[in-house]
Amino acid sequence: MKKYVLSLLISLLIATISFAQEGMWLLNQIDDLNLKEKGLQIETSDIYNPEKPSLYNAILQLGGGSASFVSSEGLIITNHHVAFGALQRASSAESDYLTNGFLARNRSDEIQAPGYEARLLLEMKDVTDEVLKATKNLTDPTEKDRAINEKMAKMTEAIEKKKGDVDVRIAEMYNGKQYIQFVYKVFKDIRIVYAPPGSIGKYGGDIDNWMWPRHTGDFSFLRVYVSPDGDGAEYSTDNVPYKPIVWLKVATDDLKNKDLTFIMGYPGATTRYRTSNSAAWNLNYNYPFSVKNFSEIINIMDDLTENDPEGKIKVAGLRAGLANAQKNFQGKVDGMTNTNYVQKKLDFEEEFMDWVNSDPETKAKYGNVLKDIKAQYAIINKTRERDDVLGLLQGLSGTQLGIADMAYGIAMEMEKPKNERRPGYDEDAVQQTIDALQYQYMGYFEPVDKAMMIRALKMVNELPAGQRIEGLEYIFDDPSITIEDFVENAYNTSKLNDLEFSKSLFVMSPDEIVALNDPFIEIAVNIYPLTEKNREVYESFAANVTELRKQYIDALYEWQGSNMYPDANSTMRFTAGPVKGYSPTDAVWYKPFTTLNGVVQKNTGIEPFDAPAKLLELAYEKDYGNWVDPELNDVPVAFLHQCDITGGNSGSPVMNAKGELIGVAFDGNYEAMISDWQYDYELQRTISVDIRYVMFITEKFANAGFILDEMGVAR
Repeated sequence: MKKYVLSLLISLLIATISFAQEGMWLLNQIDDLNLKEKGLQIETSDIYNPEKPSLYNAILQLGGGSASFVSSEGLIITNHHVAFGALQRASSAESDYLTNGFLARNRSDEIQAPGYEARLLLEMKDVTDEVLKATKNLTDPTEKDRAINEKMAKMTEAIEKKKGDVDVRIAEMYNGKQYIQFVYKVFKDIRIVYAPPGSIGKYGGDIDNWMWPRHTGDFSFLRVYVSPDGDGAEYSTDNVPYKPIVWLKVATDDLKNKDLTFIMGYPGATTRYRTSNSAAWNLNYNYPFSVKNFSEIINIMDDLTENDPEGKIKVAGLRAGLANAQKNFQGKVDGMTNTNYVQKKLDFEEEFMDWVNSDPETKAKYGNVLKDIKAQYAIINKTRERDDVLGLLQGLSGTQLGIADMAYGIAMEMEKPKNERRPGYDEDAVQQTIDALQYQYMGYFEPVDKAMMIRALKMVNELPAGQRIEGLEYIFDDPSITIEDFVENAYNTSKLNDLEFSKSLFVMSPDEIVALNDPFIEIAVNIYPLTEKNREVYESFAANVTELRKQYIDALYEWQGSNMYPDANSTMRFTAGPVKGYSPTDAVWYKPFTTLNGVVQKNTGIEPFDAPAKLLELAYEKDYGNWVDPELNDVPVAFLHQCDITGGNSGSPVMNAKGELIGVAFDGNYEAMISDWQYDYELQRTISVDIRYVMFITEKFANAGFILDEMGVAR
């Protein structure tokens, strides 16, 4: 039985080279993936070559997602839901781009994507030796962690100060076994070119999110601008379209079942090398708390904006993000529960410990690693309920309290001598925070803000003895003043609903901030001691558990060999696999393509299945243009393929065996929501919008054939 368990579970941790579709691989690992045997028709050096232009030069990180250049004039394609925040910020009740979409018929009509930046990878370099030099003679994990962070801050500053549009990130791989330095060119002038209406870009809404079959036209076009001398400057009417050295070409061949596909993008975070302790913590505590929390806040938003179009637009970005995360986390709970995932982890760890204990040397090195990780989780479990609510106070309790907390925390840190501040606290960082405040206020809707704060304070007041948040009892001491009364008074007396006033806080000392006698600042000041105490506890936890996870990774290397991909961490990755359907349950088979006819079949005329009349007319008249698939005899909308992605990959280009653009990745399937924890060969699929549907909507629905002309697409 144990041998069976081991063979079954090894996929939780070790990537098998023969199955390239498992793994979010670093670009310098793709030579080892036997891609030619899988059908790749170009060289791997055409995908990634630091010495010459290659496909990776067309890939961008855009906000929390990915994108790619598709013309020589800086045109980029991404998901509608990646561009959603920009559309929301640019919208009003009079110009509702979320509902109606947006199209610029010439360059002068393109509008800013407020708050959006894009990053283009220039260089990646292994700097492990240089980083770890900082830990020489250090044994305490917290001291080592601090030394590493300080060293990385100095290394990045040395490069960034040479040029204003360069950003450097040193990323930890394998829990600190390796460090890679990534250098990016940063673009700060991004403009919206075309986004379809929400009835296409979000067709199916929350109901269809993460589900198959899918009929969502989840794409948008934007453009990257730079200064006349090529710098990634802030928005200016003098700026010009960026000229990329590589841009993707749209495929001319039809996509078929079993065809090879590959993706390059920026997956956010996976946890495939975590132990049963982390899995159980998330299954039992983190995910259920988040699901309940997000669901209740979404209900607040829906109730308070039902008859307020302006309010609905204001909260649309936050609502979409919470709804997406809520369904994702619920999917993880369902997946872990249905597959008995934690027990499987425990079974695997039993096999692991058998190997550890089989030799005195491995026992001496790794014999306590799992036990020590468990002990770290026991520490943070002591105040888990309090810490969850404290985190809520600092995040989802309204804009004004969040800004007060941030401003006072920054002031306290900036008052320290420079050599005693935490990495990342300097004048430039403060200015960046001030500049970004405007985007928070673009999503500010006071009725929802108030309701979120009332809810948060009620949760504070309901905490049990021993888990109370120190410093806030004054809010609840007077029984004649309800929480609702307190919040109403706070909003009536505070000036934190004013952007300029909020900006002024970030150049004040702590004493000056306190002297303002603002009710939100009073809360922030009162919880600061506990916040700092918690920060130290969690920094210690992070340092200790990271050191232990590194030991665990070392053990896995020693046990299973070195063909392992690092967990995703928002750095560029590669994944490949064929177009392929799947069977979600007994007697059910999902085909790999959906079509325009499926859009029509789902249409009810009521949101979220409210297909536009013009789209229905095109479907009824079979006015497909050049975008019909000969086998499907219809316009393909989305397809399934066996690539390995996660959050952050949204907007990533999907390419065929020739390196041509065939789609844009936008989702995973619900049945494999635990993919951040394990790869399931039978179930896990990527859902991508077919480039032929993108072209069809752009040309036939939007009458924007000029975009196709710019991309060099025949029509």
